[in-house]
Amino acid sequence: YDLVVEVAIVRPGPIQGDMVHPYLRRRQGSEAVDYPSDAVRGVLERTLGVPIFQEQVIKLAMVAAGFTPGEADQLRRAMAAWKRRGGLEPYQKKLMDGMQARGYRREFAERVYRQILGFGDYGFPESHAASFALLVYVSSWLKHYHPAAFCAALINSQPMGFYAPAQLVRDAREHAVEVRPADVNHSVWGCSLEASAACAEPITAVAAACAGSPGGKPVSGCAVPVGQGTAVSPPAAYAASSSSAASPALRLGLRLIRGLSQAGAERIVAQRARAAFSDVQDLARRAQLKRTDLKALAAADALRGLAGHRHLAAWHVAGVEEALPLAALDRFSEQLPLLAPPSAGQAVLADYAQTGLTLQAHPLALIRDALRARGLLSSAEVGERAPGEVVHTAGLVLIRQRPGNGRAIFVTLEDEYGGLNLLIWADLAERQRRVLLGSQLLGVVAEIQRAEGVQHLVCRRLENHSDLLGGLNVVSRDFH
Repeated sequence: YDLVVEVAIVRPGPIQGDMVHPYLRRRQGSEAVDYPSDAVRGVLERTLGVPIFQEQVIKLAMVAAGFTPGEADQLRRAMAAWKRRGGLEPYQKKLMDGMQARGYRREFAERVYRQILGFGDYGFPESHAASFALLVYVSSWLKHYHPAAFCAALINSQPMGFYAPAQLVRDAREHAVEVRPADVNHSVWGCSLEASAACAEPITAVAAACAGSPGGKPVSGCAVPVGQGTAVSPPAAYAASSSSAASPALRLGLRLIRGLSQAGAERIVAQRARAAFSDVQDLARRAQLKRTDLKALAAADALRGLAGHRHLAAWHVAGVEEALPLAALDRFSEQLPLLAPPSAGQAVLADYAQTGLTLQAHPLALIRDALRARGLLSSAEVGERAPGEVVHTAGLVLIRQRPGNGRAIFVTLEDEYGGLNLLIWADLAERQRRVLLGSQLLGVVAEIQRAEGVQHLVCRRLENHSDLLGGLNVVSRDFH
């Protein structure tokens, strides 16, 4: 039931009605739970005396203020519309008079009315919250027991959700999932699962089930597409063993490569199923790839298995003609040039430009010395400081959020060690609006607040350090 409450309590209604902190204090046992009557207890006992759901407010009006069912329904309609056209004043008097006539204190009546006003900002009925809570429970179970499949399905469902593929992949890797790059020799259109050394048997069972042939060979290097429109229940062998065995590997899909057409990717997969590609010329001819597709594959490092590093792959692609005839293949037999591989920084920039994520070093790991020279701590170093300390730190901006009340903006930063949650009060956000909205690498001077294992940085000053990124373009999710 905690999940049901958690889903409902973060809606604007409970937040505006000042219901969140009283509930949390009572749930943690730091505030006593009391009920002014047994009738009120019957309505609010499951939520520790705090109305969290829409229908609780309506029931309170009936049991505590004497509303009839018809009047309570009218109140429900008025609650939903009062911010647009008013009309709650008659209900305020009836609520206050009705509660006091039944022996309730004026303070209690006023609190109930404030909570009703809060629900004008949107709240959930209990049944709605329970439906969402079921999704949360199932998602949590999948993420815990099948992290690779969960991550693959989320990426294959993009664009959607709160987190971009870069954050989903990073989280999967932090939970011991091996993530393999997009590769024309192994990837399908969507992200897929592949056997790792520790879980070859269960993933083979899944692949056989997907192929519809028990005991048959898994196709495409034991790749199992996830979340591409067909629901497949894992075999019992996989379900039973996956909780104790290592997670299968996650192979990134060709869909992540910017500039690659889906039709071209599907031809790659179809031709590869017939026979492995021998080189870039063979790939281009058999899959009938356009030059834009080939360039996209080379830039994404998806031709490494056929041509080597990005620079060599680009050289190979430059010599390919579209729909190359067999008779012309001999002219490409000249000796390969000596091309240096991209530097670590160049590789990371290219990864982000072409796929929106990298499996190599985190961008900030490459400029950590420059960040230290500016006196900027890492998230790991911030975590070692005591609550109340003022720190100077920076990170890539992932998310900017503004709650309905507009009193603060919440920003999530990331570096090579983890995340940082920022609280920026509205006056500071307004004074430094350009820095707040224009920074990809945002620096802050902030005070550490830490409670119940959760850390926030309350910002005092904002700084733009994006000049250190050297052309890296990191897309944030802002105000959704």
